[in-house]
Amino acid sequence: MKNTAVTFRQAKEKKEKLTMLTAYDYSTAKLIDNAGINGILVGDSLGMVCLGYEDTLSVTMEDMIHHTRAVSRGVKNTLVVADMPFMSYQASIYDAVVNAGRLIKEGRAHVVKLEGGIEVCDKIEAIVKASIPVMAHIGLTPQSVNAFGGFKVQGKDEEAAKNLIEAALAVEKAGAFAVVLECVPAKLAAIITEKLSIPTIGIGAGAECDGQILVYQDMLGMYSDFTPKFVKKYENLGEKMDIAFKKYIEEVRDGVFPAEEHSFKINDEVIEKLY
Repeated sequence: MKNTAVTFRQAKEKKEKLTMLTAYDYSTAKLIDNAGINGILVGDSLGMVCLGYEDTLSVTMEDMIHHTRAVSRGVKNTLVVADMPFMSYQASIYDAVVNAGRLIKEGRAHVVKLEGGIEVCDKIEAIVKASIPVMAHIGLTPQSVNAFGGFKVQGKDEEAAKNLIEAALAVEKAGAFAVVLECVPAKLAAIITEKLSIPTIGIGAGAECDGQILVYQDMLGMYSDFTPKFVKKYENLGEKMDIAFKKYIEEVRDGVFPAEEHSFKINDEVIEKLY
């Protein structure tokens, strides 16, 4: 069944868990889509896992459009969510609506995601009024890493916890169809999930969220720079890829590859006339 912003809300009503992973290219998106996932996030995490940046702050609109367009070509039934990169929406409502529109029109995303709580509700409301569904994102918001002083769990004391609850209710009221909760204590995420009529998508926020999301390179062991506590590695493809790469290098150097079955033939009579 085709996944949409509407089916995401219906899943919460039916108490059906939602599943999401990131993807940044056609081939990976096609594999994930074929597996039957609900949503793919073309995350600004591509800055780190694809482009080698230290954080997400250097990712541009052009980066996001390029990768979102590639992912959208690879899916049939999956909801494609595109991250709005740093400073593509913070400065003004006009910027927010125009850039959200570019991700839909040029990137072929189905919905957009932006980080922040009460302070971005005016942008969420304006984007939704432009007929573009919005997924919100609160808790640890990586674009605010400098303000947070690093990648830290959010909402651990009473005031911070109350602020997160208020932020969740605010983005729902502004029109978001779902909200990502990142690095939020599990019991707090459960309270937020219970209070909202829109689905919560957790990443490091416990099992009581309405759905879960992970960066696919993390869950497959392909990104070795840093592994967050909340990541479960379902396979260590990074290690298997290393073995395969070294095997290829060895076989080429030893003359084992390419073998006859990997080569094309030509009539010997033609070859004789070339000498």
